[in-house]
This record gives sequence, structure tokens and C-alpha cells, in this order.
Amino acid sequence: MRLALGIRYNGQAYEGWQSQSSGRTVQDKLEHALERFAAQPISTLCAGRTDTGVHALMQVVHFDTTVDRTAFSWMRGTNRYLPNDIAVQWAQPVPDSFHCRASALTRRYLYVLSQSPVRPSLDAGRVGWSMYPLDGDAMKAAAALLVGRHDFSSFRASACQALSPVKEVRRIEITRRGESDRCRWHFEFEADAFLHHMIRNIMGCLVRIGHGKASPEWMLEVLEARSRLVAAPTFSPNGLYFVGPLYDAGWGLPPEATLHAEGAAYDGPP
Repeated sequence: MRLALGIRYNGQAYEGWQSQSSGRTVQDKLEHALERFAAQPISTLCAGRTDTGVHALMQVVHFDTTVDRTAFSWMRGTNRYLPNDIAVQWAQPVPDSFHCRASALTRRYLYVLSQSPVRPSLDAGRVGWSMYPLDGDAMKAAAALLVGRHDFSSFRASACQALSPVKEVRRIEITRRGESDRCRWHFEFEADAFLHHMIRNIMGCLVRIGHGKASPEWMLEVLEARSRLVAAPTFSPNGLYFVGPLYDAGWGLPPEATLHAEGAAYDGPP
């Protein structure tokens, strides 16, 4: 049987998603919990690998198993053996042809940025930070230049293993929460796929523009240069959330993982 899981986690304590010899990754913790619940080794694949310190609102994984238990039992039983900052949100049997990565139609990320003269404290690690005010109109104008199908080499980490730097960015929305000098900004990204560090590198450029250190048109110069050397430094991972992939309704996954004509909402962080 092939099973898909939707997982939420706080990435602060982990060295990213992908299994490492240290055992301090989300994949290591999940597979250890699945093995304890199922009493057999289980290997998982994920929809999108996250870096150290990056969070997920709905990571989707799939795996094959000979253990026959209800979807509810997989969710509750696995959560029993997971640390408090990782939790399975749902479990769903899927056809053998389902692949959490290849079957995804689109992927979404959210970056939460705190604008405040004082660094984050209670929400440290869960939000990015800008000490200085940001120009929302300038950032929105710059972000609009990235929408579409482009070569995103300028925003690609040197360790990126993607076969092609060409991706289609379908949506970037920037909204401000609050009117004082202490507010939050939400940056929503949607694309067919993302390169390694792509969003954090775009964020570095957007914040530079928001601070008035570059014009919105500079973003187009960076994009067309196709060189990481011309872009801003990689921004902090702290406020980055993998909102999750969306799939065709025919796979029978929960509504939050299904692409509808009107789009899918997400339950974002506070």
C-alpha cells in the first residue's frame, strides 16, 4: 500500500528535511516514528526539501508499506512517537502511481517578516526581521518583474541540484499586517518548482529594494544577469514556511492539498 502524509513542523531544531548522519533532521525523526509505529523500516519521499531552520505548514510525503492500518491510526500512531515540534496532520491511501513530488501541480512558500526597531524575541526563529521600514510599493513593483517563466540562475545556490534553472513563478503577493513602525509583512510565493535558496535570495533583493538601496528595476537587472554574484546576500531562513504542494483532485487528498479553480487557502502562522 502507498500512503501519503501531510506534515507540519517547526524547523528551528533541525538540520533541514533531508536525512543526515547526525540524525537531527525532520526526515530522520519522521522515519524513526513510522518505524516504531509500523514495526518495520519505512523510507519516505517528500514534496519539497527544506533547509536548516525552515518550517513547513504542509509538507507532503509518501511511502510504501505492507502494514494495513486505517488512515486515522497512521496519523495518531505516528504522532505518538514524534517530537512536539513535528506532527502528522492527515494520512491518506493513494494509488501506486502517486508521487508526492512528480504529481504536484504547484508549490507554495510564505515568508513572514517582522518590521520593528527591536529584534524578535517570543517569535525568534519563526519570523525574519527588518530593523528599518520597508517600502511596500517598491517591493511589489520589483516582485511583479519575476512573475512568469524565467531563468532564475541569479537566485540559485551553488549547491543546487536542479537540472534546469528555468522555473515558472505564478504568483508573488506582498501584504502588510499593521500600520505602525512595528508590523509584519507576508510574502507569498507560488511556482511550478523552486531552486535551492531561490526564495531566500529573492527575499534578500526585495528587502534591499524595500530599504531604498536599489530601485525596483534593479530586480530585472539581477534576473537578466543570470549570475548569483549580482544579487543581494541570501536572507535569513527564520521566517520561511513551506506552505505545501497542491495536487489534482483525482488523487483524493484533503482539500488543503488539492488544487481548486479558486485556489487553496492555507492556515498560516500567527
